[in-house]
Amino acid sequence: MAQFRQLPEDGEFVWELHHGEVVKLTRPKARHWMIQRRIVRLLEAILAEFGEVGMELPYRPAAEFELRVADVGLVSRRRWEAIDLEDNLRGAPELVIEVRSQWNTQRQLQELAALCLANGTIEFWVVDTEKKSVSVVRREGAAMVYGLGSNTPLSAFGGTDLAVDEIFA
Repeated sequence: MAQFRQLPEDGEFVWELHHGEVVKLTRPKARHWMIQRRIVRLLEAILAEFGEVGMELPYRPAAEFELRVADVGLVSRRRWEAIDLEDNLRGAPELVIEVRSQWNTQRQLQELAALCLANGTIEFWVVDTEKKSVSVVRREGAAMVYGLGSNTPLSAFGGTDLAVDEIFA
């Protein structure tokens, strides 16, 4: 991890650590970023009591060989306040949201969901801008796809529902 943290910052790319391997990722394009920002604003309004919502949120699902960045993440207030300011969130956020891009394969998203759900995540969402849908996988294994005209429940976080239409407004 110490060597990884010494990698130079690059304006065009970001670095993540996947299973001990350094992975170079492109920064999000405007459309992707705008969807992320909209989701953050919507969730902040609904889930402020639960904790903090962040965009491009770094976390370490497995302490030694993983450093990931959630497009959007929700972290309980207790865990947020316990973050070592010289490190990153240990474990995965309670809610991890990935906005699907052309670079994401189904397999990659499934592997990431499994990693997160095994390390603290209660729900893992994939927001698909092409299909205008939200796929939700819950820790207990239930999976559901919500499309336009439906609501994604936030009861696991003490909130009300989030209308899918609002994400894509």
